[in-house]
Amino acid sequence: MEHVEILLVEDNPNDAELTIRALRKNNVSNSLFHVKDGAEALDFLFAKGNYHTREKQRHPKLILLDLKMPKIDGFEVMKIIKQDEETRHIPVVVLTSSKEEKDLLNSYNLGANSYIVKPVEFDKFVQAVVDVGLYWMILNQNTPQ
Repeated sequence: MEHVEILLVEDNPNDAELTIRALRKNNVSNSLFHVKDGAEALDFLFAKGNYHTREKQRHPKLILLDLKMPKIDGFEVMKIIKQDEETRHIPVVVLTSSKEEKDLLNSYNLGANSYIVKPVEFDKFVQAVVDVGLYWMILNQNTPQ
């Protein structure tokens, strides 16, 4: 498997498709990988289950994480990622439809680097995704892997 720059963790197929299309159309990520729930995200990151052959040390440069998902929600995923020595420095951007203050506070308390509420309008959603991608993939200076 080639190196993944962005890991998209999103259970809504429409939101996932829009996000992927927006990032690719605007050349923000050469390598984006989509998983559909928190359990799959953890398997991917820690090279377990279906991803046991993946190089565990090759972490994505960015994780776009939905909160409300089946199996393991985004809060639990973030908690595990940020407690692990090898993954805690990966930037996690929460991309959610939740405007609830408790979700915002909980996300930052667990180590989220950014919290973005998905705009309802298509054009604004696309622009938000592109802006996030450009910032985290190009402008932001991250720790070396």
